[in-house]
Amino acid sequence: MAGLNKILLIGNAGRDAELRYLSTGTPQCQFSLAVNNRRKNQQTGEWEDQTEWFNIVVWGDTAERVSQYITKGKQLFIEGRVQTRSWEDDQGQKHYRTEVIAQTLQLLGGPRDQPAGDDWGTGGSSRSRFAARGDVDEPGFGRPRGGSIPREDVDVDDLPFE
Repeated sequence: MAGLNKILLIGNAGRDAELRYLSTGTPQCQFSLAVNNRRKNQQTGEWEDQTEWFNIVVWGDTAERVSQYITKGKQLFIEGRVQTRSWEDDQGQKHYRTEVIAQTLQLLGGPRDQPAGDDWGTGGSSRSRFAARGDVDEPGFGRPRGGSIPREDVDVDDLPFE
């Protein structure tokens, strides 16, 4: 039976991206993402924001590139998959961490929020897009190696929510 593990998120970076290199030399970038949901409280009738936090992990060339641009508060679109890791600490206690392995990232917002060197004046997309390449893989994930995965740009106006 086939399965699907895909997540699409739009939110704001909760902290600056942290870039590190594994002992194998593989780059890894991590940051948190806050996604807000506005709802009406049934008891008070007041509108309130509910925030969900996600741990985001980016691997390879993409990690090196995006780590320069992702700062606290930056609005992002992320496409990826969900992964839960577990490990045991020195005291023998088991820990779990659920992460989003980002495969595509887009910086949202205006031109002043974007990396220098992007062309904002043309008729093309006014967002910077980073896609994970298939030739650099994170440890333990059996994705085929090869060229980059072709993807179409996602326009925020096409998403079915506000």
